[in-house]
Amino acid sequence: MKRYEPFEGVIGRTLSESTPWWPTPTHPKVDAPNVVVILIDDLGFSHFSCFGSDLTTPNIDTLAAGGLRYSNFHVTPLCSPTRAALLTGRNHHSVGMRGISNWSSGFPSMRGQISNHAATMAEVLRDGGYTTFAIGKWHLVSMENSSSAGPFDQWPLARGFDRFYGFLDGETDQFAPDLVYDNHKVEQPKSAADGYHLSEDLVDHALGFIHDAKSVRPDRPFFTYFAFGATHAPHQAPADYLERHRGRYDEGWDVARAKWFARQKEMGIIAPNTELAPRNDGVEPWDSLPENQKKLACRLQEAYGAFLEHTDAQIGRFVQGLSDIGELDNTLILLMSDNGASQEGGPFGVLHEMKYFNFVIESPDEAVERLDDIGGPSSHSNYPWGWAQAGNTPFKWYKQNTHEGGVHVPLIAYWPEGITAAGEIRGQFHYVTDIAPTVFETTGVAVPEIYRGYEQMPVAGASIAYTFTNGDVPSHKTKQYFEMGGHRAMYHEGWKAVTRHFFGVPFEDDRWELYHVAVDASECHDLAEAQPEKLQQLVDMWWEEAEEYGALPLDDRGLELFGSRFRENSPHPLSRHYTYLPPLNPIPPQAAASIGGRSWDLDAEIDRPHGASGVIMALGTENAGVSFFVLDNRLVFDYNIFGEHHIVESVDEVPIGSSVIGVRFRRGKNDANVDLTIDGREVASGHLPFLMRTMSTIGMSIGSDRGSPVSKRYHDAFAFEGRLKRVDIQLITQNTKEEQEAAAREGMARQ
Repeated sequence: MKRYEPFEGVIGRTLSESTPWWPTPTHPKVDAPNVVVILIDDLGFSHFSCFGSDLTTPNIDTLAAGGLRYSNFHVTPLCSPTRAALLTGRNHHSVGMRGISNWSSGFPSMRGQISNHAATMAEVLRDGGYTTFAIGKWHLVSMENSSSAGPFDQWPLARGFDRFYGFLDGETDQFAPDLVYDNHKVEQPKSAADGYHLSEDLVDHALGFIHDAKSVRPDRPFFTYFAFGATHAPHQAPADYLERHRGRYDEGWDVARAKWFARQKEMGIIAPNTELAPRNDGVEPWDSLPENQKKLACRLQEAYGAFLEHTDAQIGRFVQGLSDIGELDNTLILLMSDNGASQEGGPFGVLHEMKYFNFVIESPDEAVERLDDIGGPSSHSNYPWGWAQAGNTPFKWYKQNTHEGGVHVPLIAYWPEGITAAGEIRGQFHYVTDIAPTVFETTGVAVPEIYRGYEQMPVAGASIAYTFTNGDVPSHKTKQYFEMGGHRAMYHEGWKAVTRHFFGVPFEDDRWELYHVAVDASECHDLAEAQPEKLQQLVDMWWEEAEEYGALPLDDRGLELFGSRFRENSPHPLSRHYTYLPPLNPIPPQAAASIGGRSWDLDAEIDRPHGASGVIMALGTENAGVSFFVLDNRLVFDYNIFGEHHIVESVDEVPIGSSVIGVRFRRGKNDANVDLTIDGREVASGHLPFLMRTMSTIGMSIGSDRGSPVSKRYHDAFAFEGRLKRVDIQLITQNTKEEQEAAAREGMARQ
């Protein structure tokens, strides 16, 4: 017979005439290390105590003391692009991730998923004999494909990971997350009231996966990609962590920034001649702030500090778990941030970030009335610009920008058996694409030229493994381009050209700055006018690199890309009509009917026994959202506007047996009207004083309220007790531009 599998034995007519043969399983080199990549979200260069701050990170500091700190490490200015570059070793434009995975621009640079022509570390290592785990935030699948309907070809298990536990979108509520286990949605194992927090749950599952693997196959090393949801907004931590940060930041961001800057110099994290960058525009002197603004800013920073300390404790628990089973010494741990500190809290900070994305400026005088909510389940907070710039000390600007504040982050490498220069600092310039080549070199696993039939694009990064034993050798990485939403930069041999782009301004009108960052790391002295030839050399180099790595065309769209969702072959039909057939899992926001900022109709066919209650449709959390449910035999519509509940309730009772119950939601300019119906007959109506364009990063539930309850009128999931046959939602077109803006705001909240 024709043989399709290799066989090197002999097959005769009988067993005595034959020789058996077994293929040798793929296995990495002897003593190949385990590899753990730990990614923190939206964490600035100075936030770790071992990089200058006085925040509480003892476990991370222990890793730094036993390993290496990299003081000149860079990433892209945004989460999904950094993750794509990290996992593949290629530039983010090359692999189709110009921006966040919620976008698809129609160009190869922005597909919302990683190109199959760029195998991930997990794909390469798994084929090399490693067992592979992904934990935490993914955000590398087109989010309209993140529902239980798939397709699943860009979910973690399809991109090289054996196991996955975490969430697929850009952020989630830490007390009520939208969880995925392998390829299916799951509910959290316990409630916030019972002590649940996502970071703890992630560590439990990471250690569980490793125990399973090492107990049965101790010969196989593991690769764990551990991407915490922390410290991305919402900043949420257990109450005891919040309590011990009370009052710690009352001196304000100016004093903190000066202290952290001084500590960085003492540690040698920055050169003695480094200057502290001036305040970013919009960051006011702390002493000039009104008292309520100070109170709010301090409490928001307390929530961040508590969140980071809690994350550090979970990292410590994870590392101790590796030590307990004897796996720590031969594990390479690489710990880093995905971009600089976030600017999305605005000038004052926000108790509820969804207000920011609805263009609702919550004044400090209003917010101080709910200070005690900050950091807990009833808030979705983010700190103000002043604290974000402090987190980026000594640099200027933030996440999203290509100045150093957006792209210069901490990196720690720890490997007891492979790094003996404990506690040293490395100053060579390196970039996020260098992580994958480092892992490939240390594991001895080669990148294939063809992977599953796809020709592979060259790896763009340069391994940093040479720095594990030598701190004085010149950097193997001499140049790197940057681009994000029109912000651009070009680094080459200690020089950097950079421009901060403003939406709508012609790219040719952008003003380029020039810095000799080898001696002016904080970009304080612009040499553009003094050295125009050098500037032009770097600008020309940027265009060359952009062409080579697929960064063109320049495109400063962001918000608009969220609105372009109604098209064929997508979850969003051109008719804008959605039919949901219970029971079904919660539907992620970008895959569900987008009711934020729009007019819409809902009709639900039910069969209700006497007394049956429960949720028909819910979207959001206890912090903001909408819920339509049956309670005490009546229809109830709860429009939760950032904690203010506007209730519409029927006087008529819902019939026993079969009926069609419905909602007629009509937007005004900034308000809305709602009618409730039974079998087409209006039974209640109400006016809503504010129209929410963006409600939540938690998606839509049909037949229950999965997550923290939107309404105070019920508890837990409050599943419908009768039979819910189907739910039809029809989006109603009124103003295409406004609809697109509504979808844009909804999506931008998840970046």
